[in-house]
Formats: sequence, structure tokens, C-alpha cells
Amino acid sequence: MPRSVPIHKARNIGIAAHIDAGKTTTTERILYYTGISHKMGEVDEGSAVMDWMEQEQERGITITSAATTCLWKGYRVNIIDTPGHVDFTIEVERCLRVLDGVIAVFCAVGGVEPQSETVWRQADRYGVPRIAFINKMDRVGADMDRCVEMMRARLMAEPIVLQMPIGHEGDFVGVVDLISMRALLYDDVNLGVDFKEADIPPWLRKEAEGRRVELLESMADVEESIMERYIDGKPISSDQLIRAIRKATLSLERIPVLCGAAFKNKGVQPLLDAVVRYLPSPADIPPVSGMDLKGKNALQPADDSAPFSALAFKLMIDPYVGHLTFLRIYSGQLNTGDTVLNATKGTREKIGRLVKMHANKREEIREVYAGDIVAAIGLRNTTTGDTLCEPSSPIILESMAIPKPVMSVAIEPKTKDDQEKLGTGLSKVAMEDPSFKVSFDDETGQTLISGMGELHLEIIVDRLLREFKVDAVVGKPYVAYRETVSSKSEGEGRFVRQSGGRGQYGHVKLRVEPGERGQGVVFENKVVGGAIPKEYIRSVERGVREAAASGVLAGYSMVDVKVTIFDGSYHEVDSSERAFHIAGSIGFKSAAKKAGPLFLEPFMALDIVAPEGFIGDVISDLNGRRARIRGVDSQNGVRIVNARVPLAEMFGYATDLRSITQGRATYTMQFSGYELVPQSIARTIQEKGV
Repeated sequence: MPRSVPIHKARNIGIAAHIDAGKTTTTERILYYTGISHKMGEVDEGSAVMDWMEQEQERGITITSAATTCLWKGYRVNIIDTPGHVDFTIEVERCLRVLDGVIAVFCAVGGVEPQSETVWRQADRYGVPRIAFINKMDRVGADMDRCVEMMRARLMAEPIVLQMPIGHEGDFVGVVDLISMRALLYDDVNLGVDFKEADIPPWLRKEAEGRRVELLESMADVEESIMERYIDGKPISSDQLIRAIRKATLSLERIPVLCGAAFKNKGVQPLLDAVVRYLPSPADIPPVSGMDLKGKNALQPADDSAPFSALAFKLMIDPYVGHLTFLRIYSGQLNTGDTVLNATKGTREKIGRLVKMHANKREEIREVYAGDIVAAIGLRNTTTGDTLCEPSSPIILESMAIPKPVMSVAIEPKTKDDQEKLGTGLSKVAMEDPSFKVSFDDETGQTLISGMGELHLEIIVDRLLREFKVDAVVGKPYVAYRETVSSKSEGEGRFVRQSGGRGQYGHVKLRVEPGERGQGVVFENKVVGGAIPKEYIRSVERGVREAAASGVLAGYSMVDVKVTIFDGSYHEVDSSERAFHIAGSIGFKSAAKKAGPLFLEPFMALDIVAPEGFIGDVISDLNGRRARIRGVDSQNGVRIVNARVPLAEMFGYATDLRSITQGRATYTMQFSGYELVPQSIARTIQEKGV
């Protein structure tokens, strides 16, 4: 059966931004105007289609990314609405890995906020073209020009403004389209479905002409045909300008900027027009690259006739159908009942059923094609990041970066009946969320759950209670510290055993020194003259990494360490991989203990927005939390404090901040990096072994 929409008319887009910028509200309006929803859902009322989880409806935030499909002017648009809270950054990460384009939503008042920068960097890493939508133009303090300047300063982007607002704050009534030089005016009737196209109001004509000149000059810098016509004074048609903007957007040279007020139903239809005009189809992006089973580079073009390949980017447990595996189809076709190869694990999977998702609702389909985003039912062994492909043409696609947890809590079932339910619930949640980890502390006998922050763990515990009916006691959160070394040192690892028969002999000499930040453990082989046969070096490295995982101070994993093996010896008969594995572990611990081991702790980037009168109390409280104040800005009668603060000092901060500011301040926090722990606190950590 042929595809219903040609591939060049397909768009796979995500809506991503800082928390509370209006992503979900914008998505709800898109669904309404494209006919998917017949009633507008509202985040504040808990009725948003895309926020289907109970926890999302209660808190008014997006927790899990939700996918849906709609049609707009003959184009099929697959949309993924992503969370804005930093604790759920894995949802954004995996969606950006499989999307072709992104709508970056900015609040017209807040501008470029911390999580906006995180999302932008993630999109940069995957080379995803973007358009920007400056939302909430009806709010007090809305300033589009300021947002555009912040994009230049903070995101190092090259925005091109395609619209300018008509009216200010509460008087915002529409936009001027700088391409067609027409005004689009909205009223409050028909929920924004109908809008009027008119001449630009006389008082805005001069400003609009000036902004169009800026647009043409910006495009002339990147498109030769526009430059020639602009220099010669020839007219530039809307179609010529649209083609040039699309080209510049796909090459990441420019970011088209539009504006509106999604909650007030203004500016969403032109945003949809911009999606189909400027963002790429699956056929516009380069062929996806991967490795064949021989380790050679392989490319798969977005073509229905090419061998099938797809990436599993998300797993979800559906109470009615069981495991749902979300797939991005990169090439070829897939039909219900097909058998495919999981190239990552080397196993075969049978496709039971295929569905298109509309948030948590399913639409059964029989076949899918290159460029589609679908969910498969019945895959038993496929996990996040696995590649599915044609068995006769195996390929492993690039997976995705999974952030490491920064916070842990102990969790214990209240009764023996809860013990089994807890294990089942934790394994299912861990399967869905790769940034969530479960471990067992041998010393205390406790089950530890680790995640990206307090809210992340709170949501997981809430899910265990509601979905899996687990009654459990949760301990106080504690921080995932790390260990490192401060100086260079050498150590010797010798493992010798004689037990009557064949013995064990492994002997290594290692050098340990500080490595580069963010590099983890780097192992280097400098053995010369055959002192240790090459086949044993891999075993030494495994022993080193195993020892580094449990540290030398308090059991935390060691990072930012460079380990060099430079000498050793072996026995012709008694040496073995196991002996050198153990020798490597002994040698590393010996050297690390002499290399000035230190603790590292996670630091968070913190932004607080508070009224002027409370700023002294806010800063005083931060100083008591070992925070480093990086700047205090003023904006529209409020102060914005930018700081870096240890995660260990931030437990329960939401309650404390509300108390200090009478509930009038807000804050956002995201992981920033690891830094050295002060000596006095390091002693406490070591004594408690926390």
C-alpha cells in the first residue's frame, strides 16, 4: 500500500523550551487548529491532551515526552512535546536524537532562560534546524527585541525576525508578516480559528519597512541570488525570500523568529506555516550514518526502497497493550508481522502490531515508511538506543548520550508483599527511563534509586505508589559524589598465587595523575620491550576501571583520572587474564591512595526571580548554602539572581524560598558540573561514608 503523504511533505518536529514557556499550550493549539482535538486543552486545568499522566495534570508540568500526528495544508506533521524541567532532560535528549526540526519556544518576558540554553546545546549537538516562537506576547513585560538580543548573546545564534507584534502586552492583537508585508489581526471570537489579513497599520508602516530591510540584508549575507537583486534594487518576491530562508534554516545559518500568544490563540497558524515552509522533511536531512557488523561506516538514505533501519528511542509501559517501543524509521518499510534484526544485541524481533500515537491514545496501522515515527507492540529485547534493521543488511546507528544520575535515595518496601511489587515496578520504570538507575547497597542492605533531581525521584516514587501499588518508605535524598586525584603518583600491583597446580601471576606498574575535566578514566599503555604481552593489557584496563568505580576514599566512583601502565612482568606458565585483572585493580588503588585523592560534588546553575524587596534575604540565604553569586540583574521591577550552588545544599529549597519571599519568588536549577569539596565537608563525607 503506498504512503498517504509523500516523504517531502512529512515533518518530524519537537517543541522544546524552558519550563513554563508555553510548549504544551502551543501544542494544544496546533492540535485544535489541525482538527485533531475538538476542544482546547489547558495545562492549568489539567485537561491538556499531551499532559496525560496524573502527575502532569496535578503539577501542571510536562514530565514525559508525548507524540502525536496531524495534517496541515497537505503536510503530515509528527509532533513531540518535550518537558522543560531539567530533571527530565533525557526526554529532550532522546527526542532531539530522532527529530528533523525543532520549534524553540521562548517566553517574551523571561527570554532565554537556563533550560533554553541546555535544549539549544542539545539541538546543536545533533545539528537540528530550528525556528523560534516568542510566546506570551500579551504578558506584562513582554519584549520581543530583548528576546532576540538574548538569543544572539546567550545562544550564539543568528536570528532573523519574520514577524513584528501589533500592539503591546494586553493590547497585543496580531502580527505583521515581514515577508508578505501584510497584517494578521486576531479577535477573541472562534478561539482564533479565523483571523483577518489587512494592510499594515499606518503607525507601524515605517517600522515594518525598516525591519524588512534588516531581514533582506541578513538574507543577502547567506544567499547570493537575494544579494544580487537587493544590490540591483530589483523586487524580491515572497517565494524567493521563503526559498532563501528555508535554505539558510536547513544549513543552520539562520533561525527564523515568529511571535504570538498561544494561550490567547494568536499566532499559531503562521507558526504551522513556518514549520512546513522552513523545517526539513526526512528527505532533506543527510543519510543517517552507522556501522556495519565489520565496523565500517555505512549510510542509509531516507528512501522507502532502501533496506529497513530504525532507532528505538523511547519505551513506555501501556496498561492495556504492554510494552510500547517508539521507533524512528530512517529507511525502508516495515509491516506488521515482519521479523527484524536488533543489530545492537544481535537478536531477532517479530513486529506484533504497529500504532501511531496521539499522546496516550493509539491508532492501529499496518505499515510504516522512511521518515515515520511510530510505536511497535511486542518487542521483547529492544531497549532505548537499539537499532532495528533488515536481517540481510545489518547496521548499527549512533545511539544517544544518557546523562548520569546526580542524586539518590534509599527505598524500602513496607511489607513482604510489597517487596516483589517494588522489584517489578523499579525494573519497568528503569526500562522506560535510562537516566534512572537502581542499585543495591551491600553494606546497608538497602535498595537505592538514583535520578536527575528531587522532582525526578519524587515522580518515580509517586508512580510506584499509583501504578504499581507499592507501599514503600523513602529515605532522605543524598548526593552522588565523585572522587578524583590531585597529584601524580605511581603504584605497583602484584598478584601471585601458588596452589600446587598451575599458579597465578600478574605484575604491573601504574602511574596515576589528574586528567581533564569531564573525561572520566583515561587508560594509556606505555609498556615497551614486551614486559607484559599485549593480550593482558585489556585485562589490566578492566581491573583499573573496576577499582575506579568504587574509589579509594568512600566508595564513590573516580573520574577525571589518567592511568598509564608503563612496566610490569609476567610468567610464561602462570600468567593469566584473571591475574592481570586483579593486579591492575591492586596497582590502581595503591597509586590512587598516594595521589592525593579528593571528593568532587555536583554543582547546579541556579536562577532565582524575586521581587526587589526580598533580594537581600535571598542572597543571604544563598551565601549560607555555599553559593557563588555570578550576577544580579534587574528586569521589569524584579531582580534575577544567577548563582552556582552545591546540590547537597539545595534539598528542600523550594519550601525555604517560598518562606523567605512570601511565595513570590521562583527558581530554576540545572546540573552545571563537578567541583572540589571543601576539606571540612570532605572529612564528614568520609566519616559517614554517605
